[in-house]
Order: sequence, then C-alpha cells, then structure tokens
Amino acid sequence: MAHLLVFVLDNLGQCPSILDAWEKAGAPGVTILESTGLGRLRSALGDDLPLLPSLRDLLASQELHHRTLFTVIEDEATLERVIAATEQVIGDFTRHHTGLLFVVPVSRVLGLEKRDRGKDR
Repeated sequence: MAHLLVFVLDNLGQCPSILDAWEKAGAPGVTILESTGLGRLRSALGDDLPLLPSLRDLLASQELHHRTLFTVIEDEATLERVIAATEQVIGDFTRHHTGLLFVVPVSRVLGLEKRDRGKDR
C-alpha cells in the first residue's frame, strides 16, 4: 500500500537539507507548500502590528511561515528511510520548533509513474 508522508517544517533554513535527505532516501518526488499555523498567526496579532493589518501583511512576515512538504511513497522500506532521514536533519520531534510529521495510507495513486514522452502519443 502507498503512503502519503506529510511534514510541516518549522525551521525554513532546514528545507534544503530535508529535500536532499529525502531524495537520497528514495522519495520519488516532493511537493512543497508555503503554510502558516493558527498559533503563529494568533501570536503575531498580539505584536506591534498596524491597527488593522491585512492577512497579506501578516503572512508577508517571514517568521509566520512554515513549509509543508509531502510525497507519496509506495513501499514501507522507503517510507522508513525517508522518516529516518528527516529525523537525522531535524533531531528529536519532541523538541519545540521541529515540526510535525505524519503518514496517511493511500488506497489509490494515479500519475505517480510517468511514461517516456515518445510513448505518450
């Protein structure tokens, strides 16, 4: 069964290292989204901000951002290697500001494997 591995990365500076580690561990590809957690958004509202800040102003602040990385992995061995590689970069997930990693079973995947361009026609 395939698995969706999702990792919300707290420290943006670690993103290149995570991507390199995932690639070396055999992740077939990674999608990266810019994301913001509610806790960070709420804490920013209490800081020195304009009287009526827009959400765009809040999100423009670098300290509010996370990166959410996800990949679909088809075998258990690769999944375990990618998780171990993540922990090597991040360290102990029980520490603050390390992020959140979770895995969800995927019952069906379409488009993960692509044919050669010449065979598409």
